[in-house]
Amino acid sequence: MEITPLIWIITIAVTIAFFVYEFFAHVRKPHEPSIAESARWSIFYISLALLFGVGIGVFSGWTFGGEYFAGYLTEKALSIDNLFVFLIVMTGFAVPKIYQQKVLMIGIVIALILRGIFIAVGATLIENFSWIFYLFGALLLVLAYRQAFSNHESNPANGRFMTFVRRHLPVTDEYNEDKLTVVNNGKRFVTPMLLTIIAIGFIDLVFAVDSIPAIYGLTDEAYIVFTANAFALMGLRQLYFLIGGLLERLVYLAQGLAVILAFIGVKLVLHALHVNELPFINGGEPMLWAPEIPIWFSLLFIAATITVATVASLLKTRRSPDVAETVDASGALSSLESTDTAGIAVPSTSAIDKENS
Repeated sequence: MEITPLIWIITIAVTIAFFVYEFFAHVRKPHEPSIAESARWSIFYISLALLFGVGIGVFSGWTFGGEYFAGYLTEKALSIDNLFVFLIVMTGFAVPKIYQQKVLMIGIVIALILRGIFIAVGATLIENFSWIFYLFGALLLVLAYRQAFSNHESNPANGRFMTFVRRHLPVTDEYNEDKLTVVNNGKRFVTPMLLTIIAIGFIDLVFAVDSIPAIYGLTDEAYIVFTANAFALMGLRQLYFLIGGLLERLVYLAQGLAVILAFIGVKLVLHALHVNELPFINGGEPMLWAPEIPIWFSLLFIAATITVATVASLLKTRRSPDVAETVDASGALSSLESTDTAGIAVPSTSAIDKENS
């Protein structure tokens, strides 16, 4: 796949333009998006991603087109899991509904920047060290195991990282509109809004660790890796408000993602064996008996796994409506008041909404 520097420049410029438009058209003025608005833009971005994949297939061949679609599906599924953690973070910090768009927007931009860095590093490693596939494969297998048995009950807002941040930053326990800092009695404090953004940025870094090796298990084309990630992140803000009330019903999402990560991990290990150059494995000779899993099979497997996990989750929660703690569409838990580990009282969303009304 021949991608010239000009194509890279145009792609990155268009991506930046989309996010700039998103900010000035939708995020700059604080408001809570309606279901209709979220649905329209979600459909637009998903349609745009699908059309781009068709374009890759038509102009570069359907092998690359299949790699793009497999990567896009994987990244979209991982992004939805990312949304679930965003939901918990914004609930923990009781971010008012009208400011959640800004937090999401900044979080998504941070995610794209971090993934861009990881993509560049990954491409360099793959080009120079074929053994990196062993490392990526092993990492995904470990992450798959952790994903299968993880739960989202712990609140990242009260984790060790945020405790460290609070210990070194003067924090006010009140929001001041969407400001990140505020001056009280001549001293500058950071607001819970800034803490929320820091928490989401840290979470983005963690998610990039499994996101990038996963898609490099499906394609070694850095351009496909970048565009699949960019399109998976585009529209994620609208998707949050569209399916926010359904996130807690996807009870088997973690297990579905674990299956996908494990599958890609095995695929990477088999590929590493097929192109082996490590002297202490088979005398440095490739093991041609190791099968190369075709991209069409990967695409079908990933799509089927996502479908089964989603359908099974909806059937489970339909039969057992109390399977998870109720979370409303805005991402606010039905609790009164929470206190973080640093002793800072975080007001409930309902209380803040009353103050804003």
